[in-house]
Amino acid sequence: MPVGALQLEAGGYLPEVVLGYETWGTLNADASNAVLIEHALTGSTHVARGASDEDGWWDDLVGPGATIDTERYFVVAANMVGGCYGSTGPASPAPDGSPWGSRFPFVTIRDSVRAEARLADALGIRRWHAVLGGSMGGARALEWAATFPERTARCAVMACGAASTAEQIAFAQAQVAAIRLDPHFAGGDYYGGPAPEAGLGIARRIAHINYRSEPELEYRFGRSAQAEEQPFGGITPSARGRYAVESYLDYQAEKLVSRFDANSYILLTEALVSHDISRGRGSLEQSLGGLEETEFFIAAVDSDRLYFPEQSRQLAEALPGSVKVHTIETPLGHDGFLTDVHQLHDDLTQAFFPHA
Repeated sequence: MPVGALQLEAGGYLPEVVLGYETWGTLNADASNAVLIEHALTGSTHVARGASDEDGWWDDLVGPGATIDTERYFVVAANMVGGCYGSTGPASPAPDGSPWGSRFPFVTIRDSVRAEARLADALGIRRWHAVLGGSMGGARALEWAATFPERTARCAVMACGAASTAEQIAFAQAQVAAIRLDPHFAGGDYYGGPAPEAGLGIARRIAHINYRSEPELEYRFGRSAQAEEQPFGGITPSARGRYAVESYLDYQAEKLVSRFDANSYILLTEALVSHDISRGRGSLEQSLGGLEETEFFIAAVDSDRLYFPEQSRQLAEALPGSVKVHTIETPLGHDGFLTDVHQLHDDLTQAFFPHA
């Protein structure tokens, strides 16, 4: 969907922006049943099964008869500006016809929300029944409430805080550096040649360690060897076999490299680094304390070591009224907002999505 030119928060400019999106369900006559779901860093617009039988990343939450019942609600999922799932990004043609590559400007979470507001306009949606997201999607959902409170009736923020922390920025910097140091990166202008797959794979390995918990990795893998390999062997370190956990990380890296663009990974990572709901708005309490028009649902994953539950509690305390922090209990870590979101069914149904 073309949404026009976009002047970006950091000073950049995109002359024509297209947003890729998917929908489920039917928009009602007064457009009061529209729900926006925001994807995480490497997520796509394919939240749930639709015309195809391909699994969605939140099938437990969205679909006929699910928490967000698509027989009652009209669900929209948009790919963030700078992404690689249908929206204008670094692989897209610039005005001169060649890929944007290294020339693609820095975008922020707020830039994405402003573009999504234009998509909502084009779809005839003046106010969302609810905006939901986890991780980077949670940052985008929160930004919707702060930027357009009159258009956000309800907001659910899962596994995300009010701003990226120093530790999160540090992990992000290591991932971005891994990609930029790949000899095939070519300063971001690698289109038409080999892609920086090795660097992107390393970035994914770093990230995925934070997406899972130490107890889960220990339980699943421990010090066991990968099948038919011997980690304690080989004349040189490079000749030894892998531990099972190393094979697991290799597998996660290969999966991402096969479906994601390295420049988009950098852009969206930098956008998440920029996440700070208070930027230019005063203190956290000043930024959020006046959002009485929006109902909030905050959820944390008890084993999350990327976005600690305390960050969700601090966010809830800054919101108007008394906002409860709901807890997803799982040993899996940060990814629990994807794998165990069904635990929130009753609370989300009661708060945002009544079926009766």
